[in-house]
Amino acid sequence: MKKLKTAILATSIASLLSVGVTQSAYANQKTVDLMSAQLNVKYTVNDNQANDHGINCAALGADWAACNKVTISLTNNGSAIKDKDWAIYFSSIRMILSVDNDQFKITHLTGDLHKIEPTDKFTGFPAKGTINIPIIGEYWIVSESDIMPRWYVTSTNAKPKIIANTNTDSDNLSAFVSPINQQWKRTADDHNILMTTVNRFQYNADIETLSADSLRGQILPTPKQLSVGKEDIKFDAKGVNLVLNGLNQDSLAVVKNEFKTLNIPVTEQGFNIQASIDPQKFEQGQAGAYQLDITKDKATIYAFDESGIFYAIQSLLSTVSVDHSNSVPTLSVVDSPRFEYRGVMLDIGRNFKSKQAILRLLDQMAKYKMNKFHFHLSDDEGWRIEIPGLPELTEIGSKRCHDLTEETCLLPQLGSGPESNTTGSGYLTRQDYIEIIKYAKARFIEVIPEIDMPAHARAAIVSMEARYKRLMKEGKEQQANEFRLVDPTDTSNTTTVQFYNRMSYLNPCLDSSQRFVTKIMDEMAKMHVEAGQPLTTWHFGGDEAKNIRLGTGYQDLKSKDKVAFKGLIDQSHEDHPWAKSKACQSFVSKGVVENIEHLPSYFAEQVSTIIKDHGINHMQAWQDGMKHAESAKSFAVDKVTVNFWDTLYWGGFDSVNEWTNKGYQVIVSNPDYVYLDMPYEVNPKESGYYWATRYNDERKIFSFAPNNLPQNAETSLDRDGNPFTAKGTLNWPGAYGLSAQIWTEDIRTDDKMEYMTFPRLLAIAERAWHQADWEIDYQKDREFIQGKTHYVDQQKLRQDWVRFANLVGQRELAKLDLTGIDYRLPIPGAKIENNQLMANIVFPGLIIEYSIDNGKNWHRYTDPVTIKNDDTVLVRSLSADLKRVSRVEQVNE
Repeated sequence: MKKLKTAILATSIASLLSVGVTQSAYANQKTVDLMSAQLNVKYTVNDNQANDHGINCAALGADWAACNKVTISLTNNGSAIKDKDWAIYFSSIRMILSVDNDQFKITHLTGDLHKIEPTDKFTGFPAKGTINIPIIGEYWIVSESDIMPRWYVTSTNAKPKIIANTNTDSDNLSAFVSPINQQWKRTADDHNILMTTVNRFQYNADIETLSADSLRGQILPTPKQLSVGKEDIKFDAKGVNLVLNGLNQDSLAVVKNEFKTLNIPVTEQGFNIQASIDPQKFEQGQAGAYQLDITKDKATIYAFDESGIFYAIQSLLSTVSVDHSNSVPTLSVVDSPRFEYRGVMLDIGRNFKSKQAILRLLDQMAKYKMNKFHFHLSDDEGWRIEIPGLPELTEIGSKRCHDLTEETCLLPQLGSGPESNTTGSGYLTRQDYIEIIKYAKARFIEVIPEIDMPAHARAAIVSMEARYKRLMKEGKEQQANEFRLVDPTDTSNTTTVQFYNRMSYLNPCLDSSQRFVTKIMDEMAKMHVEAGQPLTTWHFGGDEAKNIRLGTGYQDLKSKDKVAFKGLIDQSHEDHPWAKSKACQSFVSKGVVENIEHLPSYFAEQVSTIIKDHGINHMQAWQDGMKHAESAKSFAVDKVTVNFWDTLYWGGFDSVNEWTNKGYQVIVSNPDYVYLDMPYEVNPKESGYYWATRYNDERKIFSFAPNNLPQNAETSLDRDGNPFTAKGTLNWPGAYGLSAQIWTEDIRTDDKMEYMTFPRLLAIAERAWHQADWEIDYQKDREFIQGKTHYVDQQKLRQDWVRFANLVGQRELAKLDLTGIDYRLPIPGAKIENNQLMANIVFPGLIIEYSIDNGKNWHRYTDPVTIKNDDTVLVRSLSADLKRVSRVEQVNE
């Protein structure tokens, strides 16, 4: 009886507790629902040069003593909210250094994730009222895209809800971000030119429209030798007959589809296009080389190999206009690629990209003769590839959601919000990846997977910790430790470049880390074999394995000789990655490595052995992952290639030589020229990161000399729009290749990826395939600086650019329209002088429109137009298929 009474009492207490929890949860959910629906966020940048205006940014610990002033305004559009049991989570790519409102505190969690909480002094959100939270953040906010969407509210036992006016995937963040306006300058020494319609008009002033006849027969990318005849070959209803001997069936199917996309039938009765492989016709024997002759009777192709046939067809198709004329000129081409490696790196770790978008990118790479797809499949923010036997990698590491324990997903980053239904989450199945490889192979593109390590590995580490905990609960200790990536003894206090802690660094001193790499490589190699493209190159990653707080922008607050331009922090509490790992300390004490800082390069050497054991003889990495290795001979594989990503104006024009002189192949990957996550132009409305440059537009990329890096100092400026001096002091044997990089921190959607990639990728393809006659051969100790040296033939460069710009505007963009690529449409340049509207555009052939009634009606611009004094004039450009428009801007604003 006593036991029964005790049981009844316990049940009653549990029931009461359950009711209490339910009532509390209901009350908290009501608060969350109210706040998410009633609150409006407004984010206003007040000052990007706060250090010059009375704020001691150094004392606040700001890197390089650079900080900004921002106001976060929270407007309550409904009834008063007085509950204190809530938190607002949001992404901030800038560390928040101080908060000037004692009703709130802001806490950094990890990466860019922060939360706002009420303090004891919080008095509530008044009905129909606004509360301002002034903050000071690190660095600058000169682009509206710096501010991330999907701020969300949660509370104890409540389901998180996104604050309505921040819930967007769009680049138009005006619902909660105030215009940057005059805060677009990073520093007082920023001499960049803000791209208004007037400044854009001046920038485009030397671009004239070329006639269709002058562009006839031109090919992109430009071939080595081209002569164009006087006759045109008109394809009739029979189209073309493809007799491409030596071309495999998958690639033949690709080619046939390309003709059909241009409305050219492929039949046995059509115009004869005959190809054969004949290496004897090519003295240098270069992969991809071809000869193409088009006469009135037939087209003849001789190729060094299969890819040469494919590229010859791309050249033929390049001459076809989409105006339904279905004709090509007679011509003769002798051609071969400039670089062996002509690549694109796509990051799907930060924000996932669909398989369909990846396939569309591969289509365009093939059309412009690019042949290497560097696939960045993992990062701190996400693991994106299914690995049999390690389900946690995708079950947890591919998802982001509001789970503070991170037992079911990674914490939200980059504005992904509290749910797993955004592009912050997602992964490729094994079959997806195999399909991508097959698709690339048919287009003569090698897929080079990158699993980034030992830094940028948080998604993998959190996933393997979840695996460890699961197996330990099952009593399987040996299996639990098999692929564990952290040393439990490691208490190092370290911060990554993107503000993660030690859980971002895979431990290079553990046997389990090497077992993990082996397992991943095993599975990836099997996928490549199944796809028919055996894995021949492995990208190790290797970048940014450091503590940013020990970088050159900070100084110890206890140091005697302090300088005003560095942040003051207590560096005695900062550690290099793995400094307190007993496993790694043992490595140092035993002389395995010289010191802790050498561990990333040591690990790269160890991984090279695993690569070699898999029959792969080519290793690729970001150059800083190899910096402590003695030379390329330190690695087990025969060929080691580095993606060189130093900015030129910080010395990259010369440091690049060190890598080739140590025996590495160099892929030129400079962020200040070929990173496609950088903005198109200097304008706060134009999205993109800008740590390396304020803009990478098509003209700058086209003018890039990848095989003579010092030359670029004569044709471009540094990040602040100032001239810089460049001189190579070592011998330079030449680059192995050129690569575009598409990092996706603020590229959330497939459409945005295409916007940031196209049409800039065409300029990179041009430089990767063709060396222009205005590019100068490298000469050691020759110095370049804009305005003072004059080695580059600027007239030749301008003429070449005008030709390219016209081909893009009059021909290539229409082809992108046909394939559904959501490329960026440039905003016209325009000005009003003497009541005359004058407009131009960077790509002649695009349609310019103007409006004088605030966008209600649009008129096509062809010649100067008379404007009334009180007219407000808007301009925009229109795609060739009339389906899309550019951003709209007001003239003379």
